[in-house]
This record gives sequence, C-alpha cells and structure tokens, in this order.
Amino acid sequence: MKKSHPLRRIVLATAATVSGIVLLLSLKPTTDPNAAQAAGAIPQQTAAGQESAQGGAAAAGSGTVTGRVAQTQYGPVQVRLTVSGGKITKAEAVQAPSGGTSTQKTELAVPKLNQEAVAAQSADIDAVSGATYTSAGYKQSLQSALDQAKAAGGSSTGSSTGGGSGNGGGKASAPAAQARTVSGSVAQTQYGPVQVRITVSGGKITKAEAVQAPSGGTSSQKTALAVPKLNQEAVAAGSADIDAVSGATYTSTGYKQSLQSALDQVGG
Repeated sequence: MKKSHPLRRIVLATAATVSGIVLLLSLKPTTDPNAAQAAGAIPQQTAAGQESAQGGAAAAGSGTVTGRVAQTQYGPVQVRLTVSGGKITKAEAVQAPSGGTSTQKTELAVPKLNQEAVAAQSADIDAVSGATYTSAGYKQSLQSALDQAKAAGGSSTGSSTGGGSGNGGGKASAPAAQARTVSGSVAQTQYGPVQVRITVSGGKITKAEAVQAPSGGTSSQKTALAVPKLNQEAVAAGSADIDAVSGATYTSTGYKQSLQSALDQVGG
C-alpha cells in the first residue's frame, strides 16, 4: 500500500502529453501546404471558368430591340428591350403618355410594367390599376419587341443550319442572318413626333418607313406627300444625308434625325 499516487499521476499525464504530440506530428504531413493549394486551385479555376463562360454567352446573345409604337387613347407607347443570352435583362418605355394626369399615371405604371416584363420574360403581364390604356399599349409594343428578338434568333439559327448543308445553302442563308430592323428615336417637331424604322441587310438600307409622322389637318396631307419621298431617298442614299421635301421642312428634319438615330444603332 506504498503507492505514490501523486507521482503516478504525473507519469501518466506526461505519457499522455507525449502521445498527443506524437499523434499531431504524424498527422502534419497530410496538411501539406502544397496539397492544400492544389486542392483549392480546382474550385477557384472552375469559378473563373464559369464567369468567363457566362460573360461570353451574354455577349454573344446580347442585343437591343424596339417594339412598334402602340397608339392608345392618351398617347403612344413604345417599349425597348435589352436581351442577353435569350433572356430579357432590361425593359424600358421610350414613349409613354404625358401631359396632365397622364404624366402621373405613366410615372406610376411604367416602372412596374418594366419590372414585370423582366420577371415574366414575356408579354403576359398584369395591367397596372389606374393605367389600363398605358398597360395595354405597353403589352402590345412589348410583344412586338419580343417577336423581333425571336425572329432575329431564328435567322441566326437558320444560318448556322444552312451553313452545314453545302456552299449553295450557306450563301443563301447569309443575307437572311444579316438582315436587321431597328427603330430610331422619336424626333419631336413643331407639328408632331416623327420616328423612322429601317431594315438593313448586308450593311445597306433595304427599307425605310415612318412609324410616326405628323397628322391632322394639313399635316396629314404634307405627311402623305413627304414621307414616301423621304423613304425612297433614305434607301437610295444609304444614309441620313437626304434632301428635305419642299413644304414639309419640319417633318423632313425630324425624319432625318430619327433616321440617323436608327443608323447609329446599326453602326451606320
């Protein structure tokens, strides 16, 4: 019964400590910094690769399309979309009713409609209470813009498919893939707004038309006289350097401004 209990405890504690140190030293090689870096490099590279791939896809599928003008009881509505990777990333109304209470309703409704268009990715959106006409016009122009975006996507797909079917098929599909329709910004004139839409193929204007022009009274007569001439000159000149039509100076000036805006969009 002459056991030295305190000494025995010290010996056991020392042995336990030594065993723990030995175990830690034996485990250390598995946490080699080089191995840790190698393991961490894979997820970092993968993340970078994903960002690069996403950025490339967005750039390849990006574009801006403007829908047709929808005439409502309180004024025109027109929507422009930014599409990336086949999805709507931005929606905005480049035209909306204004003046008096219309301005207040537009300021209330348009931001909501823009948000819904991006969220729904379609024209199937709810009308904003108190702005029924604006909402209806917005949806019409939005659907027009979506149709243009789908048509552009279809042309690209058709070109790729045709390219693999021989030389003849590739040549026939190339011009269709290059065709593009854009609408210029609205030019406000003394007698009303003017807006031009052009179709460009192979770097040339193949069609020009005024989707908006002054109307009412003598303005309708002047528009009917001037616009066809301006359309022809735009196609013939391939630029906005066209002559004004006598007797329709304001309309001609607005036409040239909107035409130049459309050309700027296509890099013309």
